[in-house]
Amino acid sequence: MKKPIPTRAASKRQETKVAKLLGGKVQPNSGATDYSKGDVTTDEMLLECKTSMKPRQSFSIKKEWLNKNEIERFSMKKDYSGLVFDFGDNGKQYIVMEMSQFKRLLSEHKQED
Repeated sequence: MKKPIPTRAASKRQETKVAKLLGGKVQPNSGATDYSKGDVTTDEMLLECKTSMKPRQSFSIKKEWLNKNEIERFSMKKDYSGLVFDFGDNGKQYIVMEMSQFKRLLSEHKQED
């Protein structure tokens, strides 16, 4: 029988994958220090990552995760915050963010075109 991957290792693997996809960096110690928060940062964004330990069809998102990430985003002077999650199947990553931030991100993208 295949030995299950430890939670910390699965989280680290997801954070590394997200950082690579977005050109960001993984925060040391999953942002547990006073000066650097979240799991992954880019120049403009602070991301919290959540991964499922086993494949599933649904994923519950806690409002407290979003609220905490938004407070940390503000304290780190980032423009955007988001919650990245997966369904535990080594497949796609999904992101949840506040609509006003998403609209601003779209607007900035359109201005670049």
